[in-house]
Amino acid sequence: MSSDFLRNLRKIKTQSNMTNRTFTPFPILVTERLTLRALSMDDEQGIFALRSDSEINKYLDRTPCETMEEAGDFIQKISGFVKKNESVYWAITLTEHQSFVGTICLFGFTDTERKCEIGYELLTDFQGRGIMSEAIHEVIEYAFKTLKIRAIEAFCHKDNKASIRLLETFEFVSSSESGNDDPDYWEFTLVER
Repeated sequence: MSSDFLRNLRKIKTQSNMTNRTFTPFPILVTERLTLRALSMDDEQGIFALRSDSEINKYLDRTPCETMEEAGDFIQKISGFVKKNESVYWAITLTEHQSFVGTICLFGFTDTERKCEIGYELLTDFQGRGIMSEAIHEVIEYAFKTLKIRAIEAFCHKDNKASIRLLETFEFVSSSESGNDDPDYWEFTLVER
């Protein structure tokens, strides 16, 4: 066999193990009630509300946002990650009013294992309405069908019962190991079927 043939075969095998990860143009996802679109500086107030809310931050290992400037800096940082195809981060909006209600993202991509992590948060006033369930369903479909991901991970605080129920609804399975240095955070995995 020629060395060119072997080199091309290795290249094909390597490419087949990689995810189809490009976020330009940005992947807008639409459901019955929601539009998942790119985060923009117009979302500064919504991001500030999410990241400064003590109820939302209760189960998250992060410092609460204290100023609008911090919210703007966060949006710019996320936009940089999206441009580099390192993560995809959607603003969740109610299509009818274009109201910002939360965020959902895929990040921590590994090409060799074809997996990533999912994260999400919803403004307190919009919780319990099935909004996040609708958004997660669409993002899971996108991850498996478009990005060709094989597994999606989620890390959830053991006391965040609502988030655990949501993950279990989508058949995420809890791992016996936390996968994290903090035993308060449980690892959940959804494998493509």
